[in-house]
This record gives sequence, C-alpha cells and structure tokens, in this order.
Amino acid sequence: MTSEILARPEFGNVVVGVDGSSSARTAALWAAAEADRRGRSLRLVHAADTDRRAYWTDAETIQAVREAGRDLLTETASTIHELIADLDVTKELSRQEPVSGLKAAAGNHGTIVVGSRGLGGFSALLLGSVGLGVAARAEVPVIVVRGEAERPETGSVTAAVHDTTDLGCLLLAAAEAEARKASLRIVSVWNVLTHVGSVATMLDDLDGIARQRVHEVKALADRVRGLYPDLVVGHHVETGTSTPGILIEASSRTDLIVMGRGHRPLGVGPALGRVAHALIHHAHCPVEIVPSAVATRGEEP
Repeated sequence: MTSEILARPEFGNVVVGVDGSSSARTAALWAAAEADRRGRSLRLVHAADTDRRAYWTDAETIQAVREAGRDLLTETASTIHELIADLDVTKELSRQEPVSGLKAAAGNHGTIVVGSRGLGGFSALLLGSVGLGVAARAEVPVIVVRGEAERPETGSVTAAVHDTTDLGCLLLAAAEAEARKASLRIVSVWNVLTHVGSVATMLDDLDGIARQRVHEVKALADRVRGLYPDLVVGHHVETGTSTPGILIEASSRTDLIVMGRGHRPLGVGPALGRVAHALIHHAHCPVEIVPSAVATRGEEP
C-alpha cells in the first residue's frame, strides 16, 4: 500500500450523445439527473459526421442532416428543462463522427454518458459500436446506461475492485455514492481458476492468497472511510469461478457499478478487458468505466 496523500475527486461536467434512438433518450434523461446531482452542466452532443459524409453526399443532404440534428438537440433540451428547470444545458452539433465528437466534447475532465442499445436483433443486449468505441478509447469516465428506465433505486453504488491499484477508481465510486446520498459497496472477486497451475499449486497457497485479498479490500475500505467519514461503506470478497457472472449478478442490487479500465498488454493503447466488456453488455444497471489515467489523477471541474 502506498502512502500518497489522498484527496476526494472533483466531478467534471456531463456529456451525453443523442441520436434520436429511445436508448439515447433514456441516456440523456439519466445524464441530466447525474449532472444535477453533481451540480455541473450537461452538454448534449449530436455527432452528424458531416465532415466524412461530405466526400460522397451532396450539399443539400448535408444541410438536411444538420437541420435534423439541430431539431433533435432542441427537442431533447426542452424535454430535460421540463424535468429539471434550472439545469445548465448546452447543445453541440458536431461535424465529427460520434466517437471522436463525444471525446472532443468531454475534453480532459468531463464524463461521457451513452445509451446501451445497438442495432440488430439483439438490441436489448448488445452495446452499439459508438458506445463500445467510446468506452474503450475515451480517457475520461464513460457511463453506459443500462437497466430498466423505471427500475426502483436501491440506494447503493457498487465498486468492483481487484487490488490496491483500483484505489483511484474506488474514490470516484465513493464520490458517486455521496452525490446520491447512497451507500458504497466494495466487491472484489477472488477467482480460484486464475491461480491454479500458475502462482499457487497447493491448497495452503490458495488460502493464503484469499486471505491477502480480504486484507487488501478491507484496507481499501478503510481508506475510503477516512476520506468519506459520513459514507456507509461495506466490503466483501466473493469467491467463484466467473468474475463477470458474479459482477453482473451484483449489478441487479445496485444503482451504479463502477470499475476501472486498464491498457493493452505491453502498454499499447487502451482496451476493455473481458470483465468490463461483459458488464457493459449485460449489467442490470448503469456501468461506469474509469480509465487508469483518470483513476490516478481524479476528475477536476
């Protein structure tokens, strides 16, 4: 455990992509509530991709696309203001393709929110290419809005952690819980199959590794309590053979699940790991993916 001085992360503004789909509308309403909780502004972005379209589309069609995008932004902002009248909402009609447009709008300190449904026969389960691309490539937190829109609140936020390197991500989850006046549940999955035949070869070794994981998670919980003394913090180490399965099941009992995103092997570019990939496709609640760079620096307004 390192001895660095910890500070509470500061939330950035919220950016949400709108494209006219019901999933994007749900994401926009969720993002509005998130911005209101944070006391930050909400930026609605419609990425019309007109720069690329201009290579093969006539000017009249490009103009129609842009007008439709403006109408969509105006309609979405109006709907949000009917629900949260004093929320600061700005609109952006981006000429870029959606992934680049959302990343540019978020800058270095925003949080991007996207809907969960893509195209095709399995739209209720599969994340669209835009959401997947943003979650894998953005260097700011990305929240994929999953679950039923009218799902009752549980009053809890869940942080999925592996070890002490997840402390920054965990503190962001604590800030999310505090903003919601909710409790924080720290969950770590100890998967015995990841150790058998490699690091640990005997049962005693496995028991020792499990005890070490429990100790590390408790230490993480204690550090969160030190920064958030009024926050109810629980911690638990789950044992099983499917980390994604355990976390997906845990997502049915929480309002938001937060986890970190690392880098590709050898440090070549960002990537979504197997667990994060499974969560953003199948979780029962919104999923916040926190890049490692954000987890180490925190967010700033």
